[in-house]
Amino acid sequence: MIYKSDISSLRKDMEAQIGQKIIIKESPGKRSKPLEKEAVIEQAYPNYFRVKFDENDRRGSYNYTDIFTKSVEVQIFDGEQFKTLEPPAIISKKNRQEFA
Repeated sequence: MIYKSDISSLRKDMEAQIGQKIIIKESPGKRSKPLEKEAVIEQAYPNYFRVKFDENDRRGSYNYTDIFTKSVEVQIFDGEQFKTLEPPAIISKKNRQEFA
């Protein structure tokens, strides 16, 4: 289960990367290859983030849950290379109570 705090943590990570070049890999389906596009993070909203693609000057948006479910993979350019953005580890409700 994905909690609001998990999404909030990922959103904060995205907000820190606004303006950064990224590669987005989308899983189109079982029979197709993943689609890979270069973009720049434009904005981070509470439930999704918006990017501007290098090609055709288009924009797109993705839900944070897409990253948690691995239907979208984001790689962020750190100035030298692209590194995969790892979502925060999801802690089960049972384990979450132990940390409280």
